[in-house]
Amino acid sequence: MENEYREREDVNPMDAVRGKASRTTYSTEIPNEKSGKKSAKKVAAANSSAKTKTTAAKVKPKRQNILIQVLNGEILTRDFVLNNLTFIFFILLLLMLMVAKGYYGKQLQKDITDLQADVDARTAEYIENKARLEESTSRYRLVQALEKRGLKETVNPVKVIRLKRKDNE
Repeated sequence: MENEYREREDVNPMDAVRGKASRTTYSTEIPNEKSGKKSAKKVAAANSSAKTKTTAAKVKPKRQNILIQVLNGEILTRDFVLNNLTFIFFILLLLMLMVAKGYYGKQLQKDITDLQADVDARTAEYIENKARLEESTSRYRLVQALEKRGLKETVNPVKVIRLKRKDNE
């Protein structure tokens, strides 16, 4: 029922998103409740006034696409950009810091990986050297090395001789 009271031309729903003015015109006529139909003269008058309004709106210079303005550099001359230039520089600084933080994090991760590989290699080397030492200092190897010098392993266990000391001496 609302559509009876207004006369529409082709309206793109994305115009509101892009910031373009709506081209919808509303008639100022009050509908006749008894007949329910508009007279042909009123409809023709409304159509002609709506067409003149839309042709006047079409005469306005069309705003360029935002992408074209960015590529041309025209966006930099707008008052909004000029008034908020310090804020824009601040945002750019934050973006650069964020990128630098990402690279720094990658570098730290690489350093951690390299150091972990180095620690693993040194741990393996330590375990290998410890095994060699235990093998070379085993009882059997020591007995073989001392036989060349003429020393033999004792068969009897070692006895400890303890002397009691007197307090006077």
